[in-house]
Amino acid sequence: MHLVMIGGSDAGISAALRARELDPGSDVTVVVADAYPNFSICGIPYYVSGEVTHWRNLAHRTIADLEAAGMWLRLDTTARRIDVPARKLLITDADGKEELLGYDKLVVGTGAVPVRPPIGGLAGPDALGAADGVHLLHSMGDTFAVMRTLESAAPASAVIVGGGYIGLEMADALTVRGLAVTQMEQLPEVLPTVDPQLGAHVHAELATHGVEVLAGTAVQAITRAAAGQAGRLEVQATAADGTPVTRAADLVLVVVGVRPDAALAAEAGATLGVKGAIAVDTGMRTTLPDVFAAGDCVVTRHRLLGQTYLPLGTTAHKQGRVAGENALGGNRQFAGSLGTQVVKIFDQAAARTGLRDHEAQAGGFDPVTVGSEADDHKAYYPGSHRITMRITGDRETGRLLGMQLFGHKNAEIAKRIDIAATAIFHGMTVDAVSDLDLSYTPPLGSPWEAVQMGAQAWVRATQPH
Repeated sequence: MHLVMIGGSDAGISAALRARELDPGSDVTVVVADAYPNFSICGIPYYVSGEVTHWRNLAHRTIADLEAAGMWLRLDTTARRIDVPARKLLITDADGKEELLGYDKLVVGTGAVPVRPPIGGLAGPDALGAADGVHLLHSMGDTFAVMRTLESAAPASAVIVGGGYIGLEMADALTVRGLAVTQMEQLPEVLPTVDPQLGAHVHAELATHGVEVLAGTAVQAITRAAAGQAGRLEVQATAADGTPVTRAADLVLVVVGVRPDAALAAEAGATLGVKGAIAVDTGMRTTLPDVFAAGDCVVTRHRLLGQTYLPLGTTAHKQGRVAGENALGGNRQFAGSLGTQVVKIFDQAAARTGLRDHEAQAGGFDPVTVGSEADDHKAYYPGSHRITMRITGDRETGRLLGMQLFGHKNAEIAKRIDIAATAIFHGMTVDAVSDLDLSYTPPLGSPWEAVQMGAQAWVRATQPH
């Protein structure tokens, strides 16, 4: 059995590892577009900040580890065309030399590419780029370009366009490096994947650490600054009320999301789905014979909404594992995502899982969202922190649909959102969360765990007594 995986990130490597685990005799080739297989793209902000001291530390596994697992890595190699009837993949190496790779089963893990918004200065023959201090950030190559700017130009200021997860983490990272940071977000509040009530807490944490936050601000253009201005770049934007906003900066980072990189599969005839992502079934099979796909290039089955597009590293790992197993003839199913996420912003953390109120309404539920607060552990033990919660449940059935948390980075926000994710995954009601047998000791928790207190607040607010 000769398996070929396209993509050296989460999905492709997970597929290859699972195939080799199940059948050590399988012939597994991984086609990697760059020289950095199995690197943690999620860890890039912490390398930029200096908290991760060397870029090689971002590797989940070294090249030697991957080769020892039995896969053949084709680095700096681009997949050009899938010949489905012949079961061959056209590739070119770093020197442009073409080669046809035969396969019995193919796994496409081409991932996503950064969205390049319609901002003046980002496109066309005179577009500004890394040499000018304007950066996108998605790959190790992008990371090295940012680091070259930081080390060679010694920028004193930065504008970050985008207030999502990566934008917030980079605001933290660049501030730690000593830059004066301005964050511009077109939507009314930063971190728009949580409710504005929690986004406002994130906004305040950024401001506390010196970040200028300009929410409701749409960037129109990035230009070279005139001689004598404070920075070498100028960012021109418009506030929500139409007021012009201009900021000078030495470095501009544009991080406004990603889109699926589905062109290779589409050109081979694969059906596309939501947002142009590759359509797959729960076994990660595409509509092409003997071709599977996984990760940020494919549609995602959401356990509450059905088909959607929700690119996450955790999801890519799971989907890749399913694809690798099924490529060997297995019948494993991807169980679905809830969009569980957490982000650290300086000393605080925000997390979410499941659905927010408007998402639940769109999904056909009758949602009620209730906000509450609780201590992360007994307040009489030193060092306790308040956790702000927003719990969404279905009015009629009482089913838990979603939870959002905000609190100190030491308040176990990530693990507490995982309690909610587990409960939603298994279809529990909000009320049933109080029945869970959870651990307690005063320095670490309370007899009623914080999320249980939030669940009880939801029940009190929604059910007659």
